[in-house]
Amino acid sequence: MKQLLILSGKGGTGKTTIASAFIKLSKARAYADCDVDAPNLHLVMSQPAEPEIKDYYGMDKAVIDTDLCTKCDLCRQKCRFNAIYIDGADNNYKVDYFGCEGCSVCENVCPVDAVTMVPAVAGELMLYKGESIFSTAQLKMGSGNSGLLVSDVKKRLKSAAEDIDFAIIDGSPGIGCPVIASLSGVDMVLIVTEPSISGISDMERIIKTANNFQVKIAVCINKYDTNIDNTKRIEEFCEKNDLLMAGKIPYDKEAVKAVNNGQTIIDIDCVAGDAARIVFKKVINDGSLNCTDKHSFN
Repeated sequence: MKQLLILSGKGGTGKTTIASAFIKLSKARAYADCDVDAPNLHLVMSQPAEPEIKDYYGMDKAVIDTDLCTKCDLCRQKCRFNAIYIDGADNNYKVDYFGCEGCSVCENVCPVDAVTMVPAVAGELMLYKGESIFSTAQLKMGSGNSGLLVSDVKKRLKSAAEDIDFAIIDGSPGIGCPVIASLSGVDMVLIVTEPSISGISDMERIIKTANNFQVKIAVCINKYDTNIDNTKRIEEFCEKNDLLMAGKIPYDKEAVKAVNNGQTIIDIDCVAGDAARIVFKKVINDGSLNCTDKHSFN
């Protein structure tokens, strides 16, 4: 399976807007949303079937057996996250679920083995099967993100789409562990940036990260006309570093309306959608990505 990953380095650049447009243009039969902190691809890619849901287990959490506990206070004293407290209602030692970091110090210092570490559900993996395969996940509120969850999202997609030769992945923002997991095994990365100081800085950082994986890199400038000078800086950076400049998409109020209505920018007649078509053709053709429905956009 050829995989096109769409990243941004920061939130708010229009990564998911571009990803949804590409999915429509390619008629992709397999795609994933790896932004598990705040997945939103499903808002514009309607799924007729109910998903297969599987629990995702994150860090273990401490549980105190009040029948065994001798209230020696060692666990509370040694907890560096202040996650253990005395419940005023029954004077028993309790663990704050959200405060516990799963370090297991409390388990190790307890002299009577009253503390145990137990698996804790940190989110849900969701797999939609219909005319297309869509894999995503949602972390529970307060749960920390992990590259393991992103890897599971991609594994479920590949397992369910064995006969499909092309997939589009909406990656995680930032440059941390979830992004590294998103990058693993992909054939090409499209970095969506914006002509702002933070947009340029984060673009440069994510390019450095992607270079470590030796994958093809293309850059797309979204809302390019909001700052022409910074747009030129991005173009010069790409030329200097021999990066594929896939194109520029203007700021378009109609695009905002489309997203608010649960549509992609391809579903309506707008200048952003027209520009996205040009970017898409360049990415697919210059990136040498094989796609079953390639004839549909040549």
